[in-house]
Amino acid sequence: MLELSTQNIVKLKNPQFRSYAQIYTKIYDQFLKEVSKQGLEFKPIDQDILHETKQNLRNSGAIFRNDDKSIYTNWISPACEACRKGEGSLTFYLSLKCHRKCYYCFNPNQESYEYYTENQRDCLAELDSVAKSGSRLAYIALTGGEPLLHKEETVEFFRHAKELFPRAHTRLYTSGDLLEEEVLTQLRNVKLDEIRFSVKLEDKKELRQKVLANMRLAKDYIRDVMVEMPVIPGTLAEMKELLKELDQIGISGINLLEFCFPYNNIEEFKQRSFAVKVPPYKVLYDYWYAGGLPVAGSEEECLALVDFALNEKMSLGVHYCSLENKHTGQVYQQNIYESRNKLLYFSHKDFFLKKAKVFGEDISEVLKILRKKRVKYYNINERYKFLEFHVKEIKHLKKLPIEVGISYNIIEKRNEEKYLRELKIDMVNPKDFDLKLI
Repeated sequence: MLELSTQNIVKLKNPQFRSYAQIYTKIYDQFLKEVSKQGLEFKPIDQDILHETKQNLRNSGAIFRNDDKSIYTNWISPACEACRKGEGSLTFYLSLKCHRKCYYCFNPNQESYEYYTENQRDCLAELDSVAKSGSRLAYIALTGGEPLLHKEETVEFFRHAKELFPRAHTRLYTSGDLLEEEVLTQLRNVKLDEIRFSVKLEDKKELRQKVLANMRLAKDYIRDVMVEMPVIPGTLAEMKELLKELDQIGISGINLLEFCFPYNNIEEFKQRSFAVKVPPYKVLYDYWYAGGLPVAGSEEECLALVDFALNEKMSLGVHYCSLENKHTGQVYQQNIYESRNKLLYFSHKDFFLKKAKVFGEDISEVLKILRKKRVKYYNINERYKFLEFHVKEIKHLKKLPIEVGISYNIIEKRNEEKYLRELKIDMVNPKDFDLKLI
């Protein structure tokens, strides 16, 4: 499959297809232009090197999930496994108030950020509402801000969560420095399953040692103790030392997140000479996860750390969670209920709804074949001069020297009505087409 871009769209021989594809390449280019106005540079990713790195990891025994968006060794949290589809999983926050000032924090992107730095949500009522709706929660998380600025409310949240959903896996996100033995005792009593610490490499040594000491303490109270943190480009040596220390402590694992530019604190990113990786997303969309744009170099260092853990034969689980891995649950949730549409193919690789399209002069020949094969479901668009049909029907076109578009779509709700929104189009040659690869 050819992923279409401004650079390679000239390869398309069909003029109507080329004109149509330019709609999306122009949208993408305009997006990058708007980002560049903030002052960050762009850095293209060498896909061949990335592919080789991943293949070496695969050969070394790393486990690949979610169309290679998630890679780990030894262990992964069950909540991370559930994140792929987002079914039965909800994350709550009491407030967005935090005693830390991380320059890469994306919470300012959250809706009503200023309000919830000063006010709290009624998470108990939110849990009650979910329970009354009949929904079954299998994974429940509490994040922030910093939940432990509200210790009593945090403990009560997990008590109530287990009361309503006794079999649910519960987890707490925290910076870790406010944790105390008394709170750990209470969290154990309300059967908290997992606690995720955030280690800040920019912290002073004394503060970081306090967080690590609290991890050691937490192991006596909570079943799974983890670290979750972004990997900042240029910190590979420090991160290797941290992995050694975490392995020695004996925590369950670490989630290595792709470091992102959160559309704020631009000067902090510029002075560190960070660049946005290109392409930032395979499919451009307004995703719920507010992390921002992936920074070039982070993914490579995350993969190097997985490799390091394998070579050092570490016991802890080391999981690389890419930015795109964060998006698939949303795409799945929006699209799964349209998976039976006769024109649409629900991709099990990325969960987008996909259609095949042929353009201009190719329409008549393809239409003859589809009718001969008694294909009932297709649609002709006069405005853009294309014929669209289910991607499985491409198998009938293998002898035709034509270009077939693969369109990526998502379901959106507007005023309680559902709409199919097309986001992107790529190209395949029928003779090379493999349904399993899309």
